[in-house]
Amino acid sequence: MLEKLGNIVKFITKYFSVWIILGVIAAFYNPETFKPLSKYVPYCIMAVMLSMGLTVSIGDFKLVFSRPKDVFWGIVLRYMIMPFIAFLLTKILNLPPVLAAGLILVGCCPSGVASNVMTFLAKGDTALSITVSSLNTIIAPFITPFMFAFLVGSIVPVDAGAILFDILKIVLVPVLLGAVIRGMASDFVDRIMPIIPIVSVIAIFITTSSGFALSAGSLANVAWIAVVAVVLHNVLGLTTGYWAARGVGMNHFKAKALSFEIGMENGGLAMALALAHLAPLAFIPAAIFNLVHNLTGPMLASYWREQEEKKELTAANEKDTIQS
Repeated sequence: MLEKLGNIVKFITKYFSVWIILGVIAAFYNPETFKPLSKYVPYCIMAVMLSMGLTVSIGDFKLVFSRPKDVFWGIVLRYMIMPFIAFLLTKILNLPPVLAAGLILVGCCPSGVASNVMTFLAKGDTALSITVSSLNTIIAPFITPFMFAFLVGSIVPVDAGAILFDILKIVLVPVLLGAVIRGMASDFVDRIMPIIPIVSVIAIFITTSSGFALSAGSLANVAWIAVVAVVLHNVLGLTTGYWAARGVGMNHFKAKALSFEIGMENGGLAMALALAHLAPLAFIPAAIFNLVHNLTGPMLASYWREQEEKKELTAANEKDTIQS
Protein backbone atom coordinates (compact mmCIF):
# COMPACT_ATOMS: atom_id res chain seq x y z
CA MET A 1 0.00 0.00 0.00
CA LEU A 2 2.72 2.46 1.01
CA GLU A 3 4.68 1.54 -2.11
CA LYS A 4 1.71 2.43 -4.35
CA LEU A 5 1.18 5.67 -2.46
CA GLY A 6 4.89 6.39 -2.82
CA ASN A 7 4.65 6.06 -6.60
CA ILE A 8 1.67 8.43 -6.69
CA VAL A 9 3.59 10.91 -4.53
CA LYS A 10 6.59 10.69 -6.86
CA PHE A 11 4.36 11.57 -9.81
CA ILE A 12 2.79 14.51 -7.97
CA THR A 13 6.10 15.88 -6.71
CA LYS A 14 7.72 15.46 -10.14
CA TYR A 15 5.27 18.02 -11.53
CA PHE A 16 5.35 20.21 -8.41
CA SER A 17 5.78 23.47 -10.36
CA VAL A 18 2.89 22.59 -12.69
CA TRP A 19 0.42 22.22 -9.81
CA ILE A 20 1.60 25.48 -8.26
CA ILE A 21 1.26 27.39 -11.54
CA LEU A 22 -2.24 25.98 -12.09
CA GLY A 23 -3.17 27.03 -8.56
CA VAL A 24 -1.84 30.54 -9.16
CA ILE A 25 -3.82 30.88 -12.41
CA ALA A 26 -7.01 29.62 -10.75
CA ALA A 27 -6.52 31.98 -7.78
CA PHE A 28 -5.91 34.96 -10.06
CA TYR A 29 -9.14 34.44 -12.00
CA ASN A 30 -11.25 33.24 -9.08
CA PRO A 31 -9.69 34.82 -5.96
CA GLU A 32 -12.75 34.56 -3.72
CA THR A 33 -12.54 30.76 -3.78
CA PHE A 34 -8.94 30.74 -2.56
CA LYS A 35 -8.86 33.69 -0.12
CA PRO A 36 -10.31 31.69 2.82
CA LEU A 37 -7.37 29.27 2.56
CA SER A 38 -5.00 31.99 3.80
CA LYS A 39 -5.99 31.28 7.43
CA TYR A 40 -4.41 27.83 7.08
CA VAL A 41 -1.04 29.09 5.82
CA PRO A 42 0.80 29.01 9.20
CA TYR A 43 -0.37 25.42 9.77
CA CYS A 44 0.77 24.46 6.27
CA ILE A 45 4.29 25.76 6.90
CA MET A 46 4.34 24.07 10.31
CA ALA A 47 3.51 20.78 8.56
CA VAL A 48 6.39 21.34 6.13
CA MET A 49 8.78 22.06 9.00
CA LEU A 50 7.56 18.99 10.88
CA SER A 51 8.32 16.96 7.74
CA MET A 52 11.79 18.45 7.65
CA GLY A 53 12.28 17.55 11.31
CA LEU A 54 11.44 13.93 10.52
CA THR A 55 14.51 13.81 8.27
CA VAL A 56 16.87 15.27 10.90
CA SER A 57 19.16 13.07 12.98
CA ILE A 58 22.02 13.66 15.40
CA GLY A 59 24.40 12.53 12.68
CA ASP A 60 23.43 15.55 10.59
CA PHE A 61 25.32 17.77 13.02
CA LYS A 62 28.57 15.81 13.27
CA LEU A 63 30.19 18.13 10.73
CA VAL A 64 29.95 20.93 13.30
CA PHE A 65 32.77 19.17 15.15
CA SER A 66 34.65 17.53 12.28
CA ARG A 67 34.48 20.45 9.81
CA PRO A 68 33.62 23.55 11.84
CA LYS A 69 35.18 25.97 9.31
CA ASP A 70 32.97 24.73 6.46
CA VAL A 71 29.84 24.92 8.60
CA PHE A 72 30.79 28.37 9.91
CA TRP A 73 31.14 29.78 6.40
CA GLY A 74 27.92 28.09 5.33
CA ILE A 75 26.02 29.92 8.04
CA VAL A 76 27.79 33.29 7.76
CA LEU A 77 27.63 33.49 3.97
CA ARG A 78 23.98 32.43 4.00
CA TYR A 79 22.89 35.33 6.17
CA MET A 80 25.26 37.90 4.64
CA ILE A 81 24.71 37.40 0.92
CA MET A 82 20.98 37.06 0.21
CA PRO A 83 19.63 39.79 2.52
CA PHE A 84 22.05 42.38 1.14
CA ILE A 85 21.60 41.33 -2.50
CA ALA A 86 17.86 41.81 -1.95
CA PHE A 87 18.43 45.21 -0.33
CA LEU A 88 20.62 46.40 -3.22
CA LEU A 89 18.11 45.18 -5.81
CA THR A 90 15.30 47.12 -4.14
CA LYS A 91 17.40 50.28 -4.53
CA ILE A 92 18.61 49.60 -8.07
CA LEU A 93 15.14 48.64 -9.34
CA ASN A 94 13.41 51.28 -7.21
CA LEU A 95 10.85 48.79 -5.95
CA PRO A 96 7.68 49.99 -4.20
CA PRO A 97 8.10 49.77 -0.40
CA VAL A 98 5.83 46.74 0.07
CA LEU A 99 7.53 44.75 -2.71
CA ALA A 100 10.94 45.79 -1.36
CA ALA A 101 10.00 44.49 2.08
CA GLY A 102 8.80 41.22 0.58
CA LEU A 103 12.00 40.67 -1.40
CA ILE A 104 14.23 41.43 1.59
CA LEU A 105 12.13 39.09 3.75
CA VAL A 106 12.86 36.28 1.27
CA GLY A 107 16.57 37.04 1.55
CA CYS A 108 16.47 36.93 5.34
CA CYS A 109 14.81 33.51 5.54
CA PRO A 110 16.85 30.29 5.82
CA SER A 111 17.35 27.77 3.04
CA GLY A 112 14.84 24.98 2.55
CA VAL A 113 15.00 21.22 2.13
CA ALA A 114 15.10 21.66 -1.66
CA SER A 115 18.73 22.81 -1.37
CA ASN A 116 19.70 19.39 0.01
CA VAL A 117 18.01 17.61 -2.89
CA MET A 118 19.67 19.88 -5.47
CA THR A 119 23.09 19.37 -3.89
CA PHE A 120 22.60 15.61 -4.05
CA LEU A 121 21.52 15.77 -7.70
CA ALA A 122 24.50 18.00 -8.53
CA LYS A 123 26.88 15.53 -6.87
CA GLY A 124 27.91 18.16 -4.37
CA ASP A 125 28.69 17.92 -0.65
CA THR A 126 25.29 16.70 0.53
CA ALA A 127 26.46 16.21 4.14
CA LEU A 128 27.54 19.86 4.31
CA SER A 129 24.26 20.97 2.73
CA ILE A 130 22.14 19.06 5.24
CA THR A 131 24.14 20.32 8.22
CA VAL A 132 24.11 23.95 7.10
CA SER A 133 20.41 24.00 6.18
CA SER A 134 19.44 22.30 9.47
CA LEU A 135 21.48 24.74 11.55
CA ASN A 136 20.29 27.75 9.55
CA THR A 137 16.70 26.68 10.13
CA ILE A 138 17.27 26.25 13.87
CA ILE A 139 18.97 29.63 14.31
CA ALA A 140 16.61 31.49 11.94
CA PRO A 141 14.30 32.69 14.76
CA PHE A 142 17.23 34.55 16.30
CA ILE A 143 18.61 36.07 13.07
CA THR A 144 15.81 36.52 10.51
CA PRO A 145 13.57 38.97 12.47
CA PHE A 146 16.40 41.29 13.46
CA MET A 147 18.18 41.17 10.09
CA PHE A 148 14.84 41.96 8.44
CA ALA A 149 14.08 44.79 10.86
CA PHE A 150 17.57 46.24 10.33
CA LEU A 151 17.22 46.33 6.55
CA VAL A 152 13.52 47.18 6.26
CA GLY A 153 12.84 49.27 9.36
CA SER A 154 13.20 52.52 7.43
CA ILE A 155 10.89 51.32 4.62
CA VAL A 156 7.90 49.80 6.43
CA PRO A 157 7.04 49.27 10.13
CA VAL A 158 8.39 45.96 11.43
CA ASP A 159 7.64 44.19 14.71
CA ALA A 160 10.73 42.01 15.12
CA GLY A 161 9.39 40.48 18.33
CA ALA A 162 6.20 39.28 16.64
CA ILE A 163 8.17 37.81 13.74
CA LEU A 164 10.51 36.09 16.21
CA PHE A 165 7.54 34.51 17.98
CA ASP A 166 6.01 33.36 14.69
CA ILE A 167 9.25 31.76 13.47
CA LEU A 168 9.65 29.96 16.79
CA LYS A 169 6.08 28.69 16.48
CA ILE A 170 6.10 27.94 12.75
CA VAL A 171 9.67 26.69 12.34
CA LEU A 172 11.61 25.74 15.43
CA VAL A 173 8.93 23.90 17.42
CA PRO A 174 7.77 21.70 14.48
CA VAL A 175 11.35 20.91 13.44
CA LEU A 176 12.30 19.88 16.97
CA LEU A 177 9.08 17.87 17.33
CA GLY A 178 9.84 16.08 14.06
CA ALA A 179 13.37 15.30 15.23
CA VAL A 180 12.01 13.87 18.51
CA ILE A 181 9.52 11.67 16.63
CA ARG A 182 12.36 10.54 14.37
CA GLY A 183 14.46 9.61 17.38
CA MET A 184 11.64 7.73 19.14
CA ALA A 185 10.08 5.96 16.14
CA SER A 186 12.71 5.84 13.40
CA ASP A 187 11.39 2.58 11.88
CA PHE A 188 7.90 4.03 11.50
CA VAL A 189 9.29 7.26 10.03
CA ASP A 190 11.37 5.31 7.52
CA ARG A 191 8.26 3.45 6.37
CA ILE A 192 6.20 6.59 5.77
CA MET A 193 9.06 8.70 4.37
CA PRO A 194 8.20 7.96 0.68
CA ILE A 195 4.82 9.68 1.10
CA ILE A 196 6.03 12.63 3.21
CA PRO A 197 6.84 14.92 0.20
CA ILE A 198 3.13 15.23 -0.58
CA VAL A 199 2.81 17.36 2.57
CA SER A 200 5.09 20.02 1.08
CA VAL A 201 3.26 20.00 -2.25
CA ILE A 202 -0.16 20.51 -0.63
CA ALA A 203 1.16 23.09 1.82
CA ILE A 204 2.90 25.21 -0.82
CA PHE A 205 -0.12 24.89 -3.13
CA ILE A 206 -2.43 26.28 -0.42
CA THR A 207 0.04 28.97 0.62
CA THR A 208 0.80 30.17 -2.90
CA SER A 209 -2.73 30.11 -4.30
CA SER A 210 -4.26 31.87 -1.27
CA GLY A 211 -1.54 34.53 -1.29
CA PHE A 212 -2.04 35.26 -4.97
CA ALA A 213 -5.79 35.43 -4.38
CA LEU A 214 -5.32 38.09 -1.70
CA SER A 215 -3.08 40.20 -3.95
CA ALA A 216 -4.84 39.51 -7.28
CA GLY A 217 -6.21 43.04 -7.52
CA SER A 218 -2.75 44.65 -7.54
CA LEU A 219 -0.76 41.86 -9.14
CA ALA A 220 -1.04 43.02 -12.75
CA ASN A 221 0.58 46.36 -11.91
CA VAL A 222 3.69 44.91 -10.26
CA ALA A 223 4.10 41.45 -11.77
CA TRP A 224 6.84 42.27 -14.28
CA ILE A 225 9.13 44.18 -11.90
CA ALA A 226 8.58 41.56 -9.20
CA VAL A 227 9.60 38.78 -11.59
CA VAL A 228 12.73 40.68 -12.67
CA ALA A 229 13.72 41.33 -9.05
CA VAL A 230 13.16 37.74 -7.96
CA VAL A 231 15.00 36.18 -10.91
CA LEU A 232 17.99 38.48 -10.34
CA HIS A 233 17.90 37.72 -6.60
CA ASN A 234 17.89 33.98 -7.16
CA VAL A 235 20.50 33.88 -9.94
CA LEU A 236 22.84 36.28 -8.12
CA GLY A 237 22.41 34.21 -4.96
CA LEU A 238 23.35 30.96 -6.66
CA THR A 239 26.30 32.57 -8.43
CA THR A 240 27.60 34.63 -5.52
CA GLY A 241 27.14 31.71 -3.15
CA TYR A 242 29.34 29.49 -5.29
CA TRP A 243 32.13 32.03 -5.78
CA ALA A 244 32.03 33.24 -2.18
CA ALA A 245 32.56 29.63 -1.08
CA ARG A 246 35.49 29.33 -3.47
CA GLY A 247 36.80 32.64 -2.17
CA VAL A 248 37.03 31.32 1.41
CA GLY A 249 38.96 28.26 0.25
CA MET A 250 36.29 25.65 -0.48
CA ASN A 251 36.68 23.29 -3.42
CA HIS A 252 34.14 22.80 -6.22
CA PHE A 253 32.49 19.88 -4.37
CA LYS A 254 31.74 22.00 -1.28
CA ALA A 255 30.98 25.20 -3.21
CA LYS A 256 28.14 23.51 -5.07
CA ALA A 257 26.46 22.82 -1.72
CA LEU A 258 26.79 26.43 -0.57
CA SER A 259 25.53 27.72 -3.91
CA PHE A 260 22.22 25.97 -3.30
CA GLU A 261 22.20 26.77 0.42
CA ILE A 262 22.51 30.46 -0.36
CA GLY A 263 20.52 30.75 -3.58
CA MET A 264 17.50 28.64 -2.58
CA GLU A 265 15.27 30.02 0.17
CA ASN A 266 12.51 28.73 2.41
CA GLY A 267 9.89 30.47 0.28
CA GLY A 268 7.04 28.94 2.25
CA LEU A 269 8.21 30.58 5.48
CA ALA A 270 8.66 33.92 3.69
CA MET A 271 5.12 33.66 2.30
CA ALA A 272 3.66 32.89 5.72
CA LEU A 273 5.51 35.77 7.40
CA ALA A 274 4.57 38.19 4.61
CA LEU A 275 0.88 37.34 4.92
CA ALA A 276 1.00 37.62 8.71
CA HIS A 277 3.09 40.75 9.15
CA LEU A 278 3.07 42.75 5.91
CA ALA A 279 0.57 43.90 3.30
CA PRO A 280 -0.72 41.13 0.96
CA LEU A 281 1.36 42.47 -1.93
CA ALA A 282 4.57 41.74 0.01
CA PHE A 283 3.72 38.08 -0.44
CA ILE A 284 4.39 38.26 -4.21
CA PRO A 285 8.24 38.12 -4.19
CA ALA A 286 8.21 35.04 -1.94
CA ALA A 287 5.60 33.30 -4.08
CA ILE A 288 7.47 34.03 -7.32
CA PHE A 289 10.77 32.99 -5.71
CA ASN A 290 9.21 29.67 -4.76
CA LEU A 291 8.47 29.04 -8.44
CA VAL A 292 11.72 30.43 -9.81
CA HIS A 293 14.14 28.51 -7.58
CA ASN A 294 12.30 25.28 -8.39
CA LEU A 295 13.25 25.93 -12.03
CA THR A 296 16.77 27.35 -11.72
CA GLY A 297 17.83 24.90 -8.99
CA PRO A 298 17.16 21.74 -11.03
CA MET A 299 18.69 23.37 -14.14
CA LEU A 300 21.94 24.15 -12.32
CA ALA A 301 21.96 20.76 -10.57
CA SER A 302 21.51 18.98 -13.93
CA TYR A 303 24.34 20.99 -15.48
CA TRP A 304 26.76 20.19 -12.65
CA ARG A 305 25.71 16.54 -12.64
CA GLU A 306 26.39 16.27 -16.39
CA GLN A 307 29.80 17.84 -15.88
CA GLU A 308 30.65 15.32 -13.16
CA GLU A 309 29.46 12.40 -15.29
CA LYS A 310 31.59 13.60 -18.21
CA LYS A 311 34.64 13.74 -15.94
CA GLU A 312 33.92 10.25 -14.62
CA LEU A 313 33.52 8.91 -18.16
CA THR A 314 36.75 10.57 -19.30
CA ALA A 315 38.64 9.17 -16.31
CA ALA A 316 37.25 5.68 -16.97
CA ASN A 317 38.26 5.86 -20.64
CA GLU A 318 41.78 7.03 -19.73
CA LYS A 319 42.08 4.16 -17.24
CA ASP A 320 41.00 1.66 -19.88
CA THR A 321 43.52 3.12 -22.35
CA ILE A 322 46.38 2.83 -19.84
CA GLN A 323 45.45 -0.74 -18.92
CA SER A 324 45.24 -1.80 -22.57
